[in-house]
Amino acid sequence: MPNILIVEDDLEIAMLEQDYLEIEGFQTQTVSDGEGAVSAALTRTFDLILLDLMLPGCNGYDVCRRIRDQVDVPILMVTARTDSVDKIRGLGLWADDYIAKPFDLAELVARVKAHLNRYARLTGGAGKKADDDALTVGDLQIFPRSWKVYKAGRELKMPNREFMLLKFLAENPNIVFSKEHLFETIWGYDYVGDSATVTVHIGRIREKIEDDPTHPKIIETVWGAGYRLNA
Repeated sequence: MPNILIVEDDLEIAMLEQDYLEIEGFQTQTVSDGEGAVSAALTRTFDLILLDLMLPGCNGYDVCRRIRDQVDVPILMVTARTDSVDKIRGLGLWADDYIAKPFDLAELVARVKAHLNRYARLTGGAGKKADDDALTVGDLQIFPRSWKVYKAGRELKMPNREFMLLKFLAENPNIVFSKEHLFETIWGYDYVGDSATVTVHIGRIREKIEDDPTHPKIIETVWGAGYRLNA
């Protein structure tokens, strides 16, 4: 039974989310502040986190930043703020989706199910290669099934969307893909967002795999066309 962490300081909204999710068969735990969210996420095992942006103490951005390197499960930001800058900032901090208040609870449950199903498919052995058969690009090694990335023998922390994007490009080297194609492939048609998300994630990946992220050699921008992984 999937276990969901609900981080919400509005008690009424938190109870509604909890009721709808538990009716659908999920287990839930609710916390109402940022520090409690960090503590819960780092000490218990959850399958997905519903994270409100505006929280007492530290906000949702801070929570996401503090837990992301250690907690690799879908994070769905829930917030009354709808500015595209806020959305891009949240996705840049490795949130997986973004839903604005007020929202339909049935839609929220559907989003939760969609992310859990996608994550299960991607981590459940659907990769093309065996566990010990790495995709190799220079000093970079990508293990599709064990969900690990190494550069020069050092493991890199890759949240799930970053890993999915890097793996897809490595499985299709020397081919230019548009931002729109990458967005549809990695995030899917049911994801509420746009191709700007791809740019944010490419930047995050470059910071980890490139010797000089300001002059990338592995993932190259082909102006007016998209991105290409050089192998």
